[in-house]
Amino acid sequence: MIQRYGIYEIVLSRTIDAASNPFVDVTLSAAFTQRNRVVHVDGFYDGDGIYRIRLMPDQTGEWTYATHSNLPDLDDQHGSFIVGPAAPGQHGPVRVANGTNFAYDDGAPYSPIGTTCYVWNHQGDGLEERTLATLATAPFNKIRMCVFPKHYDYNHNEPGFFAFEQTASGFDWTRFNPAYFRRLEKRIAQLGALGIEADLILFHPYDRWGFSHMDRATDECYLRYIVARLSAFANVWWSFANEYDLMPAKSMQDWDDYFRLVQTSDPAQHLRSIHNCRGFYDHAKPWVTHCSIQSSDLHRAAEWVGQYGKPVVFDECCYEGNINHGWGNITAQTMVHRFWDGFTRGAYVGHGETFMHPDEILWWAKGGDLHGQSPTRIAFLRRVIEDAPAGHIVPIDIHWDVACAGIPGEYYLFYFGNRQPSFRVLPLPADRRFTIEVIDTWEMTLTELPGTHSGDTRVELPARSNIALRVRRSGERGRRGEGEKRWEGA
Repeated sequence: MIQRYGIYEIVLSRTIDAASNPFVDVTLSAAFTQRNRVVHVDGFYDGDGIYRIRLMPDQTGEWTYATHSNLPDLDDQHGSFIVGPAAPGQHGPVRVANGTNFAYDDGAPYSPIGTTCYVWNHQGDGLEERTLATLATAPFNKIRMCVFPKHYDYNHNEPGFFAFEQTASGFDWTRFNPAYFRRLEKRIAQLGALGIEADLILFHPYDRWGFSHMDRATDECYLRYIVARLSAFANVWWSFANEYDLMPAKSMQDWDDYFRLVQTSDPAQHLRSIHNCRGFYDHAKPWVTHCSIQSSDLHRAAEWVGQYGKPVVFDECCYEGNINHGWGNITAQTMVHRFWDGFTRGAYVGHGETFMHPDEILWWAKGGDLHGQSPTRIAFLRRVIEDAPAGHIVPIDIHWDVACAGIPGEYYLFYFGNRQPSFRVLPLPADRRFTIEVIDTWEMTLTELPGTHSGDTRVELPARSNIALRVRRSGERGRRGEGEKRWEGA
């Protein structure tokens, strides 16, 4: 029996003709049926005469399948299997919920607390395992990572594996390297075991090998192959590019067509986004599920949420660090402020870290260890968010000079940011009683005020910046009670 949201795999084998190319000459798919529902899934060649077709079953019960191929010995293969309940802690793929939020497929709440580690999966076993060990105690439940290696400052090492077969003159763009993809699958599965979503960047401009200048036919073949291999992993997201607008070899029509190709090829319908450098892609297009934004203008979060009507993720708001680039030397205090500011304005915010290292092992690129002060404070914020009544927060327009999110009449999270008021009068509903806590977002303290409150309530504040208030309807405590999670160490 396979568990719901697990991976069911059909494995077929045949002798390969040396004159043929099984990556492009063979078509293979399967129709999976449960009751009156049919799910069509493409297969792929995994080397050594092995073909695979993978399904992530999202419903329990009996499933049947039939294969289809242009090769008679792979065609018309039939079978059945039983799907049982999901494993503990497995909630399925992340979906868009209520328009501008996220939730897992089974309805469990999910708020992305992401980080960027562009090519951690290209660093070899030693450093990659160290990165996973760091992630096991970090607050992050999403990681941005590249399929292709990266050539940029602090990124000059040669990877050990590539997605395409190497030749004496470069790469054979018609043949994939299954060994590389097996390594990638292993890392994605390990992230899934940690409860971390793999936000896979499919293309990027920082390249010395030719991956950013593949022709359209190669791009499309690559996209079909990676979707066939990886769509059965529950924790996959598709990010079509990092800084798509720095890739002049691809037109806007190319990006539109690539989105549609993946949308129609992916039976699991994983989340789809694209990341900018300067100008935005049109996130309103129907194949975009959420906005992936590079910007430090967190105050515009509510504007973009309203404009696009989709979740807004500030995947890059600059990085805590001390390198020479301006985007990579903000303070931990600035990073923590941007997280609180973005979340209380209705968006989601991602972390990154770029501290100088004698061996050029910067977290943003290669992973390894975290050195900054922001992750502990981000863990504190994650606890506050997940302790909200719905497990996430949405913006509340109260026409103040302060960010606020929550549930009107039930729960409010105010954030004063760089302002430092000595008191504030809160216009609470007069027909309900509330408890009030003063939060120091840097010191990670929550101080509950005596008694309960209603109507216009004056709250004394410490007259310093980065203070928040949590206001909860009396009798409503946190969702998670007193339970602790691994990343709440502070």
